[in-house]
Parts: sequence; C-alpha cells; structure tokens
Amino acid sequence: MKATFTGYAWAAGVATDLVNTSPAVQSAGELLPNPAALARFLAEHDLHLDALAAGHTPSRDDLDQVLALRRDVRAILEATAEEHAALLATTLARRAGTAPGLYRDTDGRWQWYVATTPQASVADELAVLVGVGLLAVLRTLSHDRFRHCASPACNGMFVDTSRAGRRRYCTPDLCGNRVNVANHRARRPPA
Repeated sequence: MKATFTGYAWAAGVATDLVNTSPAVQSAGELLPNPAALARFLAEHDLHLDALAAGHTPSRDDLDQVLALRRDVRAILEATAEEHAALLATTLARRAGTAPGLYRDTDGRWQWYVATTPQASVADELAVLVGVGLLAVLRTLSHDRFRHCASPACNGMFVDTSRAGRRRYCTPDLCGNRVNVANHRARRPPA
C-alpha cells in the first residue's frame, strides 16, 4: 500500500471514523466487536490493504491490533501540543512505512507517497495511512482542526478537513441533528 500526502482528507476521515467506533463515544457500544465488523469497516472505506490481498479476511489478532491503533489515533487527536501530535503521527507513519518516495499517480503525475513494507499487518498499514494523513492535515490545515464533538451527548472526535474549518460535530447527520432537535424543542412553548 502507498499512503499519499495529497489524500489527507480521505485518510483523516478514516481516522475520524476509526476513533468513533469506540464504545466510549456514543451509546451504540463497540462498533468493531469482531473481525467481520473490521472487514466491513475496511470495505466501507474502500481500504484495499496489501495484508488482506488474495481474499484473506481480518483475524482476531488483526482486530486486536486495530483496536490498539484506535487508542493511538485518539491520543493524537487529543494531543494539546501541536509538536506532540506531530511526533505521535510520525510514529504511526513510520510503523510499517518506508522512506517517502516519489511515485507516479494514475494520471502520470509525480506524488509523494509512503509505501508500506511487504510484511505489514492490517493495523500497520492503517497506521501508515492515518499517520501520513494526519501529518498532512497538520501541515496543510493546522492542529486546531483536531476537535472534540460539540454535542454534549457525544464523546467523539474528528478531523475537520472542510474548507471553512467550521465543522462542529463528529457525525453532523447524527450529533448535529440531535442538538438541533433538542434546541428546537427547548424553544417551543409547553403544550
């Protein structure tokens, strides 16, 4: 697998979604309870990892490693110092990555990539993808784009890659809608 610095919005979305699969985020419970759920997560994010080539499916060990990675990614998003976030993201990018290199993309243009080693695990490949993506967000957008969800009922986090940088909720359709409904109900006169 090759992680690109230019695909940071997608990689930041994967980081956001991975962190928010935790039972500590919302009342839905653990969203990655077994290897089949991990396989669905990877498929939903169109992640074709080298470690799962040739029809292999995630194992319990892969799941355990991804759950540990989830804690590492949350630590990056919660880091209060920009330098600390950069150091932690760099550690992820190095986990199974090689030195950055220039490779041609599908349109024939040169792009910076970090390729993973052939023996990289599922969690290692995800770590490189997320680490490179978060480093690119730090460089391109800034550390203040790593945020806690503004919903009082949610403990989620997200990386705001929107152009305006005004995103407030980890899942706007869910958390944002709940807050808007609660605000609307609070404004209505009692029946």
